[in-house]
Amino acid sequence: MPSPFVLTPQQLSRLIGLPDGPVLVDVRDAADRAEDPRLLPASQVLEHQDVAAWAPAFRDRDVIVICQKGLKLSEGVAAWLRHEGAVAQVLEGGFAAWRAARMPLLEPAAIPARDGQGRTVWVTRARPKVDRVACPWLIRRFVDPSAMFLFVAASQVELVAERFGATPFDIEGVFWTHRGDGCTFDTMLDEFGLRTPTLERLAMIIRGAETSRADLAPQSAGLLAASLGLSRLHRDDLAQLEAGLALYDAFHLWCRDATEEVHDWPNQGYA
Repeated sequence: MPSPFVLTPQQLSRLIGLPDGPVLVDVRDAADRAEDPRLLPASQVLEHQDVAAWAPAFRDRDVIVICQKGLKLSEGVAAWLRHEGAVAQVLEGGFAAWRAARMPLLEPAAIPARDGQGRTVWVTRARPKVDRVACPWLIRRFVDPSAMFLFVAASQVELVAERFGATPFDIEGVFWTHRGDGCTFDTMLDEFGLRTPTLERLAMIIRGAETSRADLAPQSAGLLAASLGLSRLHRDDLAQLEAGLALYDAFHLWCRDATEEVHDWPNQGYA
């Protein structure tokens, strides 16, 4: 009888990127991480031997545990997490099965240093419109769910980055910005290794909205209109960011599942 606590790579791939997705915990040992340091999107590395110390923090959370082959380390950690009140499952076949299925893997070297609370901290210009909401969405959903975003005056972005240990993005002259015909979202897909068919489709829509090329995708004009509307609806940039995350969640799932679906009126056969 199959274990109720095991998830296949295909099942897990449907959960990654969702706003209510599970916590992913990578407990591979040091030798396996050295052989391939890449990570499943949005996962965090924790040491299996320290599970007694960190497991209580995941009480009442949905957790997926990943080791190299989905055997003793993930089974043991998941059982310990369940003892502490988490809903913990194991990735069937572990990291090796995920990699063999050619699922997306995150480049850890591209992830900025974390602060004392384990968060990446980013800073950009105030009053975000497209890229400055799209990039935080990508980071929160696929890189670091706990990421913190600072919105400041444009002239102060790099100075704030220096003084507060934040990573500047979407301003001229920094690493995380437009390159060629692409926008900052494209740069992040490239650097993090996240170019999947779904995110590629979303990137085209974002690029069209961000760079005034609505001809790139029919949806670009709608994304731009919604983004500009949100910027007028919310005076607070963080409130606007939260509203914008929901907008990108919707576009992401359209790109993944609904591009062939149509809605017409009157529909066929309607009497």
